[in-house]
Amino acid sequence: MRYALIGCGRISANHVVSAMNNNLEIVALCDIIRENAEDKILKFDLQDKNIKIYTDYKEMVRQERPELVAIATESGKHAQIALDCLDYGCNLIIEKPIALSIADADAIIAKATKKNLQVCACHQNRFNKSIIEIRKALEKKRFGKLLYGTAHVRWARDHEYYDRALWRGTWEQDGGALMNQCIHNIDLLRWMMGNEVDMVFGMTDRMIHPYIQAEDLGIAVVKFKNGSYGIVEGTTDVYPKNLEETLYIFGEKGMVKAGGQAVNIIDEWRFSDHFGDEEQIKQECSENPPNVYGFGHSKLYRNVIAAVEGKEKLVVDAEAGKRALELVLAIYKSAAIGQPVKLPLKECSTIDFEGRFD
Repeated sequence: MRYALIGCGRISANHVVSAMNNNLEIVALCDIIRENAEDKILKFDLQDKNIKIYTDYKEMVRQERPELVAIATESGKHAQIALDCLDYGCNLIIEKPIALSIADADAIIAKATKKNLQVCACHQNRFNKSIIEIRKALEKKRFGKLLYGTAHVRWARDHEYYDRALWRGTWEQDGGALMNQCIHNIDLLRWMMGNEVDMVFGMTDRMIHPYIQAEDLGIAVVKFKNGSYGIVEGTTDVYPKNLEETLYIFGEKGMVKAGGQAVNIIDEWRFSDHFGDEEQIKQECSENPPNVYGFGHSKLYRNVIAAVEGKEKLVVDAEAGKRALELVLAIYKSAAIGQPVKLPLKECSTIDFEGRFD
């Protein structure tokens, strides 16, 4: 399967490795800074693979006609690039978030449906061993009645992090801690708790990062339509380094906690049915990745390839990407107006909140 990558920055290495691990034919890399693409070819010793380098993604897809394209640019460019690539018949993997507005997410979904193309939102933590095991327990109804779940991202991002890419923390191209750092866990929380949200009440603030436009702290309470609740906490203010990313699920007959750097470790596993050895599950379903990106990208790629070939359904489709985006935007909107917000959101975009903390 012919594959190309658009955007060769911080996360691109995970995409290149995943393409290699899944035996994709890497035909091209694209970045507006040519040296970024050249660096990936050298880093992964791909000089003999005849990989073309482009600085114009439209020229790349027109010339190379890849069957699968990964988009890993700054967030604010995801939607337009995705729509253009769909016009050329490309199946897509879009790094989170899928877009920065409800309208753009809807446009991607509509065009992909019309053209019968696969679009995956890159929420790779769904493929963590810990998350897969929790999902199995959920689908087997081991929790009984769902009560509430909590998603915490307690990380650190300093001035240097934002200086390395000036789009970070801007309303036009990014958003804040919830949109950039916490959206993976927000995706997991919504997915686990039944997806359908009734209302959200949120508060956001910019506490110690005056040089960014968006929030560095977000807190929210979510009411799901099935009667359960969710709590979201996302921050980049932790001193002096990343602390944890955790997901708790509390049910009438069971509870679990996934923790570690990026919900990659099972810390608690308690069920009234006592099925399976608790300590064995903790050991077998825990991983120790070198960074917060985890090991999920290659597994996500495997699922996307199978979906393109008609063998599987996407685990994280464009609708799932929209749901994660919608929940973040609902928190932003609630915080801005000081009132609960009902879902679904008909219209909302990060740029609606420009000047929020000025």
